[in-house]
Amino acid sequence: MRHGETEWTLTGQHTGHTDIPLTERGRDEARALCAELSHQAFAAVFSSPLSRALETCRLSCLGEQCEAAEDLMEWDYGEYEGLTTAEIRGHKPKWSLWLDAAPGGESAADVGARVDRIVKEIRTLEGNVAVFGHGHSLRVLAARWVGLSPADGRLLALDPATISVLGYERETPVIRRWNDPGGHL
Repeated sequence: MRHGETEWTLTGQHTGHTDIPLTERGRDEARALCAELSHQAFAAVFSSPLSRALETCRLSCLGEQCEAAEDLMEWDYGEYEGLTTAEIRGHKPKWSLWLDAAPGGESAADVGARVDRIVKEIRTLEGNVAVFGHGHSLRVLAARWVGLSPADGRLLALDPATISVLGYERETPVIRRWNDPGGHL
């Protein structure tokens, strides 16, 4: 699950390690996830330690099981933290986070190395696992789950407070459901 709406989600600012809280709408979106998630049993629940992800987890009825995982932090945008893509492209017109990274921050490969550790841990667990995180890092996680390069996460749009399901078809890792708003606003 991606965290609910924040002020920077609305403005399109790159929100990496800045700890921006959920908006009231973001809290409502997180509460709406509870209707679907409360009927599921989870062997483990992991969340980024940033408050927007932790609060989404708590409001979606899974907070009591939650374990914070540093590897689920959002992409470190370095010098581009707080800027919009349009602002960045004002001085670097063809910039792509996925291909060019961020000065003083992480590359797609760096984020891939972090989420690979989460994927490895999830694959050792029996049963369903819930993960709460952020737009870009969860896109990398999904790409790595199915064996794609970290930069291939650019092919997977992910909106706030959506549910995505990774799983298996026989022994092959697959994306079973993606960017589903479920029953929320």
